[in-house]
Amino acid sequence: MNQDQKYCNSLTEFSRLKSLEVKVGDIAFGGDNPIRLQSMTTTDTMETEASVEQAIRMIDAGCELVRYTAPSKKEAENLKNIRQALNERGYTTPIVADIHFTPNAAEVAALHIEKIRVNPGNYADKKKFEEIEYTDESYQEELIRIRKKFTPLVLLCKDLNRAMRIGTNHGSLSDRITSRYGDTPHGMVQSALEFIEICEDNEFYNLVISMKSSNTEVMVQAYRILAQKMIQKGRVYPLHLGVTEAGEGEDGRIKSAVGIGTLLADGLGDTIRVSLTEAPENEIPVARILAKRFENLPKDHHLITPITGALPYDPFTHTRRESHEVRNIGGHQVPVVVSDLSQISDIKPAHFFASGYNYNVPDDKWHLKELCADYIYTGKSIPNFELPGSLGIICDAQVWEKKNQVYPLFKWHEFLVSSQQSEELNFVKIDADQLDDLHTIKANSQFTNVVLVLDTDHPHRVMANRRFMIELMNLGITNPVIIKSKYNDLDNETFQLYSAADLGSLLLDGFGDGIQIVTENTGTPQLVTATSFGILQASRKRISKTEYISCPSCGRTLFDLQETTAKIRAKTNHLKGLKIGIMGCIVNGPGEMADADYGYVGVGKGKINLYKEKEVVKRNIPEGDALDELVNLIREYGDWVEPKYSEAEE
Repeated sequence: MNQDQKYCNSLTEFSRLKSLEVKVGDIAFGGDNPIRLQSMTTTDTMETEASVEQAIRMIDAGCELVRYTAPSKKEAENLKNIRQALNERGYTTPIVADIHFTPNAAEVAALHIEKIRVNPGNYADKKKFEEIEYTDESYQEELIRIRKKFTPLVLLCKDLNRAMRIGTNHGSLSDRITSRYGDTPHGMVQSALEFIEICEDNEFYNLVISMKSSNTEVMVQAYRILAQKMIQKGRVYPLHLGVTEAGEGEDGRIKSAVGIGTLLADGLGDTIRVSLTEAPENEIPVARILAKRFENLPKDHHLITPITGALPYDPFTHTRRESHEVRNIGGHQVPVVVSDLSQISDIKPAHFFASGYNYNVPDDKWHLKELCADYIYTGKSIPNFELPGSLGIICDAQVWEKKNQVYPLFKWHEFLVSSQQSEELNFVKIDADQLDDLHTIKANSQFTNVVLVLDTDHPHRVMANRRFMIELMNLGITNPVIIKSKYNDLDNETFQLYSAADLGSLLLDGFGDGIQIVTENTGTPQLVTATSFGILQASRKRISKTEYISCPSCGRTLFDLQETTAKIRAKTNHLKGLKIGIMGCIVNGPGEMADADYGYVGVGKGKINLYKEKEVVKRNIPEGDALDELVNLIREYGDWVEPKYSEAEE
């Protein structure tokens, strides 16, 4: 990794990127401190008692920094009462005020609490989705205007020893930034750097920085670019990690783990906020599991072969590794999912149910569910019944026989000497440490129809697997790769978070033509299948179900987000591949939903605006009518299909 690509300490030896230490009240962030966990209240900031009680529930769950929204001066002023009430109850956990659009509220809040979050996209600008032509001179004039507006808060925070988060959101980049730098990760970073420069010019360094997006690819690229810029400048501020509008339930957890876990795996991140459409205290255990995943890595593991020279891919721009197509794996095919039934000796059609296939005896047909594995590994047995037409079976090479839809899995040396190989597709197991053996693949035409199954027992499997993929690219080897990952003795939530962080990290770098998750005493087969597809969807590699871009509730929210999200999901979750944004207010709504197909946004008490992509198409709809109007809107644009229980496959 050359200096222009450097965004972390190392891609082969884990350590956290050392940042400045920033004090927020009595708690230090960054430096040698542990990763701090935080969340945001959902109460109205003017309701002091409710805001205090919710904060206490969050703190008791392990929250180390409590954020409140301050949309106007009155909420900012009431933070004084909340701070006092928490102190009286014995809770000194620092408070941060969340500021959008209202610089005067930020200056009031700074008088009373320990930290201010400002969004550079709307602190001194507004978003109207306009293209603006700037000359160098006119752009500098805009920066002077922003400096005049932002400097008073900087000086106040410096004088009062407050901390500040400069929190860029992909969904609320200003028209000024997008016109000049595009709606891109680079634009996000530039937005923050402009505000950082104003702080530094005033010798104020008590900063934490974030680069959030609901798109995990964009989010990871923005943080990496920012880290690269800070390393080059020689001043690294603590990073606040988060995926905005991650959603609820397992989808929200998996999406958060893909984005946050990818960065943590490289040693980036000093504090975490997991944004779930749930009670804020539910976010803290999720953040804790993710933090501990990488904090607890053993230090005495065998070393991964260092990388010399430039990376064969751009870590700041997503490009999928080039591979050639073998059957339906690799090339331009979406990544496949491989299920594992190898522990079952006598496989029956009913065993395929967890992998997405249901055999109906009366009509003698297979029915496919929404999430269907592409291959099933059956170990030492071969099913003796007719298979669904879209399914492939993988069995051990020792028992393989030439049969339609059945393919052998070889151990490495077993394949090299075998005379019994499939003419169509062979799977070959290889360990991430077998870098020297890759030269055999390059020199041997025998491997043309081979898909590699990559496995490792290295404690930092992300680094080990990535190092293997880099070597493949350096050697110009284009065989497809299935990334296999094993998990034992974990509860369901921990399993989903670990697997999403491990596999999502690789997928976001463009590595992997399929995934295989193997478990022991962990989860159910149905959970493993759902998690596999969830990881591919969260990393934006394979859309297999409706995606909901749903913000966490906060004091700005104008309707019950959890209840509304549940109602919208119940009505639309059969619309495979459709993206629906559900936003409690307009702060990040239109921008964060920029790549959503439809949007449902609160604009007033009991009033909803409906969007088609970035455009408002129905305004001020009564909340009671909004769901039906959303369905009607989807119908009008031809994206509605009637729900079906299943699809039949001959």
